Amino acid sequence: MLAQVGAIAAEHFAVRAATIGLSRAQTGLLRAIASNDPMTQQALAAYLDLAPSRLVVLVDELTEAGTLERRPVADDRRAHAVHLTGAGKELFGKLARIGREHDQAFCAALTDSERTHLGELLQKLVEAHGLRAGVHPGYRTMEPSTKPKG
Repeated sequence: MLAQVGAIAAEHFAVRAATIGLSRAQTGLLRAIASNDPMTQQALAAYLDLAPSRLVVLVDELTEAGTLERRPVADDRRAHAVHLTGAGKELFGKLARIGREHDQAFCAALTDSERTHLGELLQKLVEAHGLRAGVHPGYRTMEPSTKPKG
């Protein structure tokens, strides 16, 4: 049942995120950057447990869209940190609103105390399985995009 609920919740959220032009992978990347801004690309790939080649593709896509920008790191000229642009912060605000709306709609069958209890139980499972809260474990198996450039 847990797998069923998780799959349908992720699917419903992906449909909502697509209304603002974001893929599942892009939503997770935006959330990570908004929560940890700024991060180097290497640190971000490690945080998400994502192949660096896949991260570069995602960052490139969102940079081209004006959502992210790379800036040199002051103490390491070889490294670049990924930052949300003003447009990226605005987009993340929309994404956060969509997330709250999704949570409310998806959990509408639960009382407030049941929602609280569910959150506590899920947090316990996250900790027991060594997951990073807010980071989908699917990043581990994501392949680099085959989307053509330009």
